[in-house]
Amino acid sequence: MNKRKVGNVLGITSIVLIIISIIFFYIERGPSADIYFIINIYGILSILGILFAIFSWLMSKRLILPIIGLIGNVVILAVAYLLLLAMGISEP
Repeated sequence: MNKRKVGNVLGITSIVLIIISIIFFYIERGPSADIYFIINIYGILSILGILFAIFSWLMSKRLILPIIGLIGNVVILAVAYLLLLAMGISEP
């Protein structure tokens, strides 16, 4: 595989990680959900997605896949941070 194909695969993988995070959001809901586990999963998936988007940006000439992957994963990382902040505020 050449660099361009690898870059496209990494860009698509970055977008797939966004979709997995959204699916995980709808699966793990409710009062019995472990919020810290959810925050860890969001953090791990979004950091991996950001890394894949950056590597995709460096390897391919197409910019649409890495930009969508980078923006989506940064939004998910921000949601995870806000959840962590809300859990810190709510505990005495």
